[in-house]
Amino acid sequence: MSDYSLREELPTPERFCELREVAGMAPRTVVDARRGLSNSLYGVTMVHEPSGETVGMARVVGDGATVFHVCDMAVHPDHQRRGLGSRLMDAVADYLDEHASETAYVNLLADVDGFYEQWGFERTAPETKGMYRP
Repeated sequence: MSDYSLREELPTPERFCELREVAGMAPRTVVDARRGLSNSLYGVTMVHEPSGETVGMARVVGDGATVFHVCDMAVHPDHQRRGLGSRLMDAVADYLDEHASETAYVNLLADVDGFYEQWGFERTAPETKGMYRP
């Protein structure tokens, strides 16, 4: 694990787009990433120290008081299965513990079964349904 360092910073817009793509997430443009990343409440990256390459990321968006949305959680496939995602989520959880009041709405869209529950996240269905606008 000493080959990796956790940094409380956002990835570059270019690396953000690359990590989303290699992780199988919906693509984003660099222009949109540049604009969107600057509006983040919190960001954390995982850097592979021998190469200097950012290999993981996660961030929180929202209004900073009533709504916090965890998003863009990704680890490059070549660096998965090493606990890096857990370290990223630990940092996100620490941020949320410090900044989100007990009445704030904290959510995420889970794409990995059984991962986010260890940080206290629960499924909302059938009470609520996730929706999006294509």
